[in-house]
Amino acid sequence: MTVPADEEDAATAALWEEGTAGIEVRPAEAGEVALLAYFADAPRVPLAVAAALAGLPGARCEPAEVPDVDWLARFREGFRSFRASGFRIVPAWEARGTTARSHDVLVVDPGRAFGTGSHETTRLVLAWLRERAARGPLGRVLDLGTGSGILALAAARLGAQPVVAVDVDPEAIASASRHARLNGVDIRIVQGDLARPLRPGAFDLVLANLSASLLRQRRDEITGLGAPALVLSGLLASNLAAVRAAYAGAGRIEVREDGEWVSLLVQVRAP
Repeated sequence: MTVPADEEDAATAALWEEGTAGIEVRPAEAGEVALLAYFADAPRVPLAVAAALAGLPGARCEPAEVPDVDWLARFREGFRSFRASGFRIVPAWEARGTTARSHDVLVVDPGRAFGTGSHETTRLVLAWLRERAARGPLGRVLDLGTGSGILALAAARLGAQPVVAVDVDPEAIASASRHARLNGVDIRIVQGDLARPLRPGAFDLVLANLSASLLRQRRDEITGLGAPALVLSGLLASNLAAVRAAYAGAGRIEVREDGEWVSLLVQVRAP
């Protein structure tokens, strides 16, 4: 895809929303950028991407052959430690000694499960966690759709107890378990479909870094957990109005933005 340089962020956000597995930025003509976006082999992808880019008249899109490359190995080659919302994210091969036990360090081993701390949606939740921990104890925290487990690890680093991480994907369960061991953190990992395996009233804070459609579809299930506070992330600014409307009756809502992405803190009203 080729887009004007000032539309790069909007195009990237639209591609992530449509489920791209990764985006590579390549040189293009002056004033433009070329984005090579990878998707699973699905017939709907071209039509979905075209619809998502309808608001970007300068975008030109065409299919490209996928080279035979070990993408995980390539990603790891370029992955370096960085800071995100007060945490230092460190790849496992750089962590040494007690560094992995430091209260502000999260050790990650990048794999196929989502969540290394580099994406705006993850950073937004990390920022909410740190802000709430500065006000007082986080209490009992639940991370729905945990992926790599990074948000659950961060909650534990900030003193939450207990921390429960849930995901339906076995690969995510394996990744979260490995990250708990790498960081020396005790989190309870559950394989299940979102909130269905959990009992209401067991948590003080629920983290849900999912997608706009899932946050809306499973709204009653998420609010039905009875937690006093919800942090909702994973949605583009263009989806804010719809998600906010879905949760408007639940309580007071605060919004935080990072580029094209937004996150909501819902202070749930007592029944």
